[in-house]
Amino acid sequence: MLTVEKLTSGYGKVTVVRNVDIHVGQGEIVSIIGRNGVGKSTFVKTLIGLNRATSGVIHFKGVNISAMKSHDRARSGIGYVPQGHGIFPKLTVEENLKMGRDINKSSPNLDFGVVYDYFPRLRERRLQRAGTLSGGEQAMLAISRALVGRPELLLLDEPSEGIQPSIIVHISDILKRINRETGLTVLFVEQHIGLIQQLSGRCYAMDKGSIVGELTEGDIADYDSIKQYLAV
Repeated sequence: MLTVEKLTSGYGKVTVVRNVDIHVGQGEIVSIIGRNGVGKSTFVKTLIGLNRATSGVIHFKGVNISAMKSHDRARSGIGYVPQGHGIFPKLTVEENLKMGRDINKSSPNLDFGVVYDYFPRLRERRLQRAGTLSGGEQAMLAISRALVGRPELLLLDEPSEGIQPSIIVHISDILKRINRETGLTVLFVEQHIGLIQQLSGRCYAMDKGSIVGELTEGDIADYDSIKQYLAV
C-alpha cells in the first residue's frame, strides 16, 4: 500500500527527516513512535504533501506520488488527520463532514450514516458547532471527516492529543473495527503507550529524524520495549 524509500525533508535549510525507509501493507495498522521533536509530524506531513521532500521516493499503491500535490494525494485515496485534529470550529459537525465529502470526486453524494454508525455521538451533535465539542468528540469528528472521503490509507498525527483515557480506548476500538470491516490501512504517529499497544500491529521507532528500530506485535506488548523509545 505504502512504500517510502530514503525520504528526507525539513524546513528551509533545516533537515528534520533523514533517509527514512518504511513499508505499510494493505490492511495493516502501523505506528511511528518517538519522543517530542524527533520528526514524526514532519514525516507524516511529507507523506500527505504538506511538506516537500528534498530527496527520496513515496509510492502509494505502486505509483510514485513524490511530486504530487497534497490535494491530489488526498483524492488518490489518502486520508489525513492532523495533530490537534484540525476541525473547523465555527462550522457544525455536519458541515465539517461535508468538507471531507468534497475530497471524493467519484462519490459526491456520500451518506454520512456510515460514520454516524461508527461514532453515534456525532449524530446527536450534527447541528452543533464543532468548536463547542469536547476534545474526544473533536477527534471523532476529525477522523470521521477523513473517512467520509473513503480513503484506502488513513494517516493520523498524534490522535490521542487532548483526549481523556477512556475516549482513547473507545477511538482505538472503533479504528480497529473499521480496519476489520473495511480493510482500511492505518499509519499513525503517537507517543501514548496505551494507544500504541492497543492499536499497532507493527511499529517503527524514530529518533533524530531517522528510523532507529522496528517492533513486532510481541515487542509492542512489552512495555519496556516501547518505553525506551519514548522516555526522555
